[in-house]
Amino acid sequence: MSELQENVVVPDEGGVARSVLTGGASPRRLPRLRLGVWLPPLVAFAALAAAWELYARSHPFVIPTIEDIWTTLSQNPHLYWVNFQTTLREVAVGGGAGIAAAFLLAVLMVELPIFESALMPLMIVLMVTPIVAIAPALVIAFGFGNTPKYMVTALIVFYPMLVNSLAGLRDVDPPALDVFATLHANRWEVFRRLRVPSSMPFVFAGLRIALPLAIVGATVAEFAAAGQQAGLGALISVAASQANLAVIWASILLLCLLGLALVMALALIRKRVLFWDNATQRRT
Repeated sequence: MSELQENVVVPDEGGVARSVLTGGASPRRLPRLRLGVWLPPLVAFAALAAAWELYARSHPFVIPTIEDIWTTLSQNPHLYWVNFQTTLREVAVGGGAGIAAAFLLAVLMVELPIFESALMPLMIVLMVTPIVAIAPALVIAFGFGNTPKYMVTALIVFYPMLVNSLAGLRDVDPPALDVFATLHANRWEVFRRLRVPSSMPFVFAGLRIALPLAIVGATVAEFAAAGQQAGLGALISVAASQANLAVIWASILLLCLLGLALVMALALIRKRVLFWDNATQRRT
């Protein structure tokens, strides 16, 4: 018997006491739940792989076969690993800096509204500016190292994170704010105990957008920012000039796997941090 199950005595229709098990999950239900979660995407991926293989074999100059992609990955693991590490570093440094700066600016705008009035028009201009167009200017200003790539990645994730953080920090329950005012809580206590917890669902929503965008930003930066030819984006650019389809799609596959890993890790962290929000969503 599972440790979560309890033996409870209840009367039946005839008034006779009988024993039932409560509190434990059915041993047959868990496998069905796991199958229901994993089977649909597995079937979709299998269908996509089959369609890809059929098309690749009939159009070898359009896309490579899965065998070709696997062959280039297995024959050149060091090449892909080194470039993967470069792109991952750009995502971590550039994306992390952009996310942190966006949240800090959102805090500043909420606490001092004059900053929002002054800076939000500039943020909108930044949003509508093609980042690829300013990448060469960043190279001229900051050199041919990794700094321009970090900056391009940070700029791409900045605005969506800023908007979501602003919405979250303002999404405060008015009665709760009144309670804090009644208790004479200072601004720091209101921020730490009310605004930050209330903003977390919005912050994680922003992260869910920003993390994939960070991968896009790092790849675009490797395309557009001249200098060191390193990273999966640079590898794709070089392979495209040589019409090497297998290397192109192997690099794209690694970028997709990186994005999938980041999104899954974020989902696990959100489930741990926002357990109270998950419970609320299940009830509604």
